[in-house]
Amino acid sequence: MKHQELPIIGWREWIVLPEICISKIKAKIDTGARSSALHAFDIKTFEIDGKAMVKFKVHPQQKDTNLIVTAEAELIDERNVRSSSGEAELRPVILTEVNLMNKKWQIELTLTNRELMGFRMLLGRQAVRKNFLINPGKSYLDKNPKISQE
Repeated sequence: MKHQELPIIGWREWIVLPEICISKIKAKIDTGARSSALHAFDIKTFEIDGKAMVKFKVHPQQKDTNLIVTAEAELIDERNVRSSSGEAELRPVILTEVNLMNKKWQIELTLTNRELMGFRMLLGRQAVRKNFLINPGKSYLDKNPKISQE
């Protein structure tokens, strides 16, 4: 797809994570971050029939600790990720679907505590490359985030 044909998104967008039952979460589009990250807590790894799994909880809305989404996903990896503060942290990695601008695709998502960060989620450059152009002067260009029918 040519650059002119790619949809434009802003530096922050509402996105949907249907496989982990998050109908709307505010994400910062962060081309400085290679990987995507989701605020998660009470993270526990376990096995089902020899398959590594992870169970975790999410506060999908900023400044709202009453709303809790509990999710399970296959654990595809554990990676050392250096945070914006320079600290290296071993994080669980899952593969999950993202919906934005009527598109849906799979991304790798690291799970970490982002309680003190401005956004519950970062959408890193691996997730947006070849899918979107980013206008850093705009926000929330997807006016109706929903599960894509594509």
